[in-house]
Amino acid sequence: MNYQETTAWMFNQLPMYQLQGASAYKKDLTNTHLLINHLSNPHQNLNFIHVAGTNGKGSTSHMLASILQEAGYKVGLYTSPHLKDFRERIKINGTEITEVFVCDFINSNKTFFEANDISFFEMSVGLAFAYFEKEKVDIAVIEVGMGGRLDATNIITPLASVITNIGLDHTQFLGNTIELIAAEKAGIIKKEIPVIIGEYTAETKNVFLAKAKENNAAIYFASDLISNNYPSDLIGDYQIHNKKTVLQTIKVLNEQTDFSINQDNIESGLLNVVKNTGLLGRWQQLNENPKVICDTAHNKNGLEIVLNQIQKEKFEKLHIVLGVVNDKDLDEVLPLFPKDAIYYFCKPDIPRGLEASVLATKAHEFRLTGQTFNSVSDAYATAQNKAMKNDFIYVGGSTFVVAEIL
Repeated sequence: MNYQETTAWMFNQLPMYQLQGASAYKKDLTNTHLLINHLSNPHQNLNFIHVAGTNGKGSTSHMLASILQEAGYKVGLYTSPHLKDFRERIKINGTEITEVFVCDFINSNKTFFEANDISFFEMSVGLAFAYFEKEKVDIAVIEVGMGGRLDATNIITPLASVITNIGLDHTQFLGNTIELIAAEKAGIIKKEIPVIIGEYTAETKNVFLAKAKENNAAIYFASDLISNNYPSDLIGDYQIHNKKTVLQTIKVLNEQTDFSINQDNIESGLLNVVKNTGLLGRWQQLNENPKVICDTAHNKNGLEIVLNQIQKEKFEKLHIVLGVVNDKDLDEVLPLFPKDAIYYFCKPDIPRGLEASVLATKAHEFRLTGQTFNSVSDAYATAQNKAMKNDFIYVGGSTFVVAEIL
């Protein structure tokens, strides 16, 4: 199979959470262990930083990778989901995994995958570890897919574990309270491995402290310990917290491992995250006059920050291109959106995309009004045509909406 055929087989033949939702979620790590043993345990030959959290784990992972690259290390980076091409998930020093390696890995192991019902995410994790081992990376930054305790990435023993924050998201899998979700995320805390917490509440702090104590793991609350005065090319308001988390993690690496990262590396790394890693879709500006911003924030915590940041902008009219997936809790997120904006409701082009008409009907209950469109591209094009040069266009609601306009 060529690359297009290979990725088509991966997407179409196997359960994949971002397309299917609940049916792709597995309740234990049995298959992951089976897979990794089949691959001769490549993870045992690698250094890792493991990053979990409800929001910010992607930005945090990319910042860490950028700083480590600036320090001269060969850095693997595994994140999800991708926006345009599957290969975005697996990079070394900002360069995506080759199409040839993806094809060879899948074709060589396809019979095993089929025989053992290996999921899309499991095989992606196995692919990343095999690639990083072959390329002999100095360190790999690994973003959790969802949760932590039962995530396929949670077979690693990292140099440091990082939990950015906790919010109510994926409640059908992780639990419907902050404490339950925190417990799932805290599942990445390992015996005697330091853990860095980005943000916390009274409820989540107790969960983290208990899990750290159980594992005799040193715990650091970055928001209490770190002052942040470093500029970055990631300019969303929410990056303030992520930078503190990153700085505390680098401090732990410097103090407790053989890695050496200096102030120049930190400054350059934070200023060149996009250049070094290729990160997309985080308060990304696509146009000026009218100003167009897209952002992948999709749950209550993330959207609150982004929508507050929009209100700090100067504009005459606000246009919002909005699409979501069909398992989104609309009663939770729609009240966050401004009622005086002009809306362009659309459906992301994936099986889990919510029909634009359903979204528009629900939005009307919260006095959000606008037109419906058959595609994200049509909605975005109409917003561009209608907006005047002093207006502001925001595109978001889902990672998949942003992916379609980039």
